[in-house]
Amino acid sequence: MSLVQGQFHHTSSAFTLDVQFAFAGMGVTALFGPSGCGKTTFLRLMAGLDMCTEGELLVSGRAWQTTDSFLPPHLRSLGYVFQNGQLFEHLNVQQNLQFGFDRTPKSERRIQLQQAVELLQLQPYLHRSPRQLSGGQKQRVAMGMAILRSPQLLLMDEPLSGLDEVSKSEILPFISQLAHEVKIPIIYVSHSLDEVVRLADDLVLMDEGRFVVHGSLSQVLTDFAHPLALCENAGSLVQAQVKSYDQQNHLLCLGFPGGEFLTPGNELPLGEQVRLRIMARDVSLTLNQPDSSTILNVLPAKLMEMREYGTAQTMVKLHLGETALLARITRKSAQALDLQPNMNVYVQVKSAVLSARR
Repeated sequence: MSLVQGQFHHTSSAFTLDVQFAFAGMGVTALFGPSGCGKTTFLRLMAGLDMCTEGELLVSGRAWQTTDSFLPPHLRSLGYVFQNGQLFEHLNVQQNLQFGFDRTPKSERRIQLQQAVELLQLQPYLHRSPRQLSGGQKQRVAMGMAILRSPQLLLMDEPLSGLDEVSKSEILPFISQLAHEVKIPIIYVSHSLDEVVRLADDLVLMDEGRFVVHGSLSQVLTDFAHPLALCENAGSLVQAQVKSYDQQNHLLCLGFPGGEFLTPGNELPLGEQVRLRIMARDVSLTLNQPDSSTILNVLPAKLMEMREYGTAQTMVKLHLGETALLARITRKSAQALDLQPNMNVYVQVKSAVLSARR
């Protein structure tokens, strides 16, 4: 069921945004594309910060904009996290959080103040001023302020763009938790593929003010009709479940519909859902199962498609059961093995990175 649906046709002095959309009522939908393609413009139109010249927007069945009506931003049930973590400098952290919470009618409060503090681990900072916080800490407070409005929709406009790599790695798990624990649908704008792969459930590719494609993240990443499946950092996502842990060798056994993966990591609860990212460059192919190999993950697969990549390489799409996997091999190797669609092969996965816990 779509929570958010509508269409925008918006023209400014040098740019036209023309999109139709229907987003799911849960999880993270990422808007991905180059700078200047219209991602932030789209968010501002959704928030009502800019008025669309022609548009309609329905959220949970309520009209936020029609051809003859426009709901102002302060009446829209949404949270907005900006790039620079906008906080009230004259208030401490607790007062900033309280500001959003107090302005939500009691009958509409689905998220309590202490719940947000615990979720975002803000307890140590409650009595600090914003000037005493790091960039990552400020963004966590901004996220807390946004969700304490108990919004129907959370908009996040490149919230990690101004942070260093350490701060980014610290805050990414909190964003994932927001979507899956608080159950607020998030529209997340980014031009970082790494962020998108860590966070998104669905992906919208934008270019020149238009939605080029909209689909599940795992599907878009492995579809040769879309550029992300034929780029330098092409790869696949595997949704898996913790089956066991080898304490002696510090290896997680992760089950998925096409088999099992072994990957180094810390022990996780049995049954926990996780996401693996497997880069195409870390996958090789063989026609026969090797008798002995240093590669732990060797699995049977069916070859589905092949596409030339660059001047000397071939991208191969495979299915392990219903799970799609990409492999990037040399063209010479593809010729030597006489690889063809519908062949049964074995994939050798050199590395499978635990991208996120779901």
